[in-house]
Amino acid sequence: MSKCVHKGCGKVFTDPEEPCVYHPGPPVFHEGQKGWKCCKPRVLTFDEFLEIPPCTTGKHSTVDDTPVEPPKKTDPAAPEIVAPQPVTAPVADSGVPRPTYSPAIAPPSNAATPAPEESESDDPSLEIPANATCRRKGCGANYNSSVSREEEKCVHHPGQPIFHEGSKGWSCCKKRVLDFDDFLKIEGCKEKRGHLFVGKGKPAGEEKVESVRNDFYQTPHSVNVSLYLKKIDKNQAKVEFSEKSIDLDLPTTDNKRYKDTYQLFAPINPEKSQFKVLGTKMELTLSKADGTSWPVLRSDDKWSGERIQIGQAGRV
Repeated sequence: MSKCVHKGCGKVFTDPEEPCVYHPGPPVFHEGQKGWKCCKPRVLTFDEFLEIPPCTTGKHSTVDDTPVEPPKKTDPAAPEIVAPQPVTAPVADSGVPRPTYSPAIAPPSNAATPAPEESESDDPSLEIPANATCRRKGCGANYNSSVSREEEKCVHHPGQPIFHEGSKGWSCCKKRVLDFDDFLKIEGCKEKRGHLFVGKGKPAGEEKVESVRNDFYQTPHSVNVSLYLKKIDKNQAKVEFSEKSIDLDLPTTDNKRYKDTYQLFAPINPEKSQFKVLGTKMELTLSKADGTSWPVLRSDDKWSGERIQIGQAGRV
């Protein structure tokens, strides 16, 4: 048996003529967005990136044939581009200057919640599919029914991936690399007895989702919000807009439901506000009623003290 090295496949195969569904292009990471050059979906989190469905059907391979792009040549005669520095504007009743931000830049949001932790072990009542892959990050071991679970050693990364200024690594260890393939090969830093192939079984009845991660950015006229919840049922999803709040009732196709009311930082125009359901999230466009700049999304969110300015900063 051999293991396919195509991106997005990784299956163990015996028949070289078996169809292989994979990404032929290299990964793309740009300004926080993640995706593949060979197809269009772009996401924000690494887990969502790993779940982007492969776009090409071919044959399995043990040789990585992903094209490598040559480095871009720079023109020595071209003028150097210098990133603009934040303009400092005085804060009322304070002698300490604070930076002024563009309204198009995502403001600090304290409403985001961390992703739920993975199960510690598999549910013994669940059957593990043949060739299942360990779900812990950085492990990648395939299920082998002939090996006792007590004898399995799972070497993985308990932290989160970090991509910063071209370097790639994990929050749980210090090693950093530049190439994405080298990132995937970074050895796990924590050892655990037994792999995690299926996790816990789903509870009977509808599962209540307590919270979802969100982020937002704004323009002078709208606040654009992303709520990250997978498999929202488009036909059943309900969003009610009012002047100072939004009511959410979002059932999913995998028997989950998220219900909440967001008390907004500033008033909106309900008639002009709208929402759209996508594969891994819901996008809301909140029409501002008065053009106020929002430092946070919800009125009870913790505010950093920096107000997002709209328009030109005053001269000092």
